[in-house]
Amino acid sequence: MRLLKSLDFRGWLLVGTAACCVALTSAIATVSSTAQAGGALEERKLPMKFNWVACDPNCRGWVSAVGIITADSPKDFEEFARGRQLGGATVVLDSSGGSVNDAITLGRRFRNLGLLTTVGMSVQNRGGQGVRPAVAPEAYCESMCVFLLLAGKKRYVPETAHVRVHQIWMGDRADDARAATYSAQDLMIVERDIGRLAKYTFDMGGAGDLLSLALNVPPWEDLHELDAGELKLTNLVTTDLLADVLPHVDVSAPAMADLTPKRQDRFGTEPEQPARSTKTAEALTGGVAAPAAASQK
Repeated sequence: MRLLKSLDFRGWLLVGTAACCVALTSAIATVSSTAQAGGALEERKLPMKFNWVACDPNCRGWVSAVGIITADSPKDFEEFARGRQLGGATVVLDSSGGSVNDAITLGRRFRNLGLLTTVGMSVQNRGGQGVRPAVAPEAYCESMCVFLLLAGKKRYVPETAHVRVHQIWMGDRADDARAATYSAQDLMIVERDIGRLAKYTFDMGGAGDLLSLALNVPPWEDLHELDAGELKLTNLVTTDLLADVLPHVDVSAPAMADLTPKRQDRFGTEPEQPARSTKTAEALTGGVAAPAAASQK
């Protein structure tokens, strides 16, 4: 999204009401070489998967969260967490966003477990015995993924990671948003979800600047990439040290193909359902924006 002047709470809420909500999608890819870059991009288009990356004996390991946040993601995480001692663990995110309400549900679960968060791609090194997995910092956290990042008790963003935000929109009208028509029901859904997202943002310790930046970027413009100053202004980053979230873990940046999403995330809604990103709809329906589900809880 484009950087615009920060608004006070009343100001950005009015902007959001007139426009739409913010959303972000999350995805994490596991790669070991340049040849796997294409596979990593494909993983980011699929529903989010959670995997435990072990790196004993000197490293506890971490949770790799790769893909789009869908209605199944909170349930999938609960199944993944069952029987594991995840309290205080780190989640490494690489995602293009997804469902607003489900991202909020998942984020609250992360905070309840005291999880830490960062952006990166889990690299499964296959160089022989004694070679541990690492984290490649050249990764993406976009749309509702940004709000999953915010759920971390401690939060770190590598210098070369990409954290990008924008508004959400009605998925079935995102391709020509300015020419479409909107009902009172549509506006009700948008306003409701802005309120939910605002409450979540402040509950997680985020700043109103995050919502202001996101709500100022319509779906027909490129996502706004937060710079280092904005990451701190929005309170998305709480530490400048990787060791605070991933002690004893190597950070590697293998040569990889461009993993930038080919299309920006947009969110869709239909009456009485929360909005979800058009990108989510594309991932699940083969490229056709379905009458999307609404923003997150």
